[in-house]
Amino acid sequence: MVNISAAKLDVIFSALSDSTRRAMLQRLTKGEMSVMELAEPFDISKPAVTKHLKVLENAGLLRRQIVGRIHRCRLVPQPLSDAAEWIAFYENFWNKKFDALDKYLNKTSKKSEKKSG
Repeated sequence: MVNISAAKLDVIFSALSDSTRRAMLQRLTKGEMSVMELAEPFDISKPAVTKHLKVLENAGLLRRQIVGRIHRCRLVPQPLSDAAEWIAFYENFWNKKFDALDKYLNKTSKKSEKKSG
């Protein structure tokens, strides 16, 4: 089982649930940016940008460094890795279940063909 607390996952997935925040993280994959650079393509107010950044920071997905009056943001990938690990665990779980179901259905289908043939 994956050793990530439910509360931590809740915060990560909540942060990822918003398309603007996901787009901000996508932009940060290109490297560190100032808040102004990061907010540039979004048609939202400065307070809204600040709120989105706080959600990302609280989820541990973003780090902000203040240099003078400039706030620099960078992506922190570990929470994404944690979420991916959680998803992978359940993907593996369900794949095993579906493989077993497929095997059962194939076996049942072959028995049914023998009886009718």
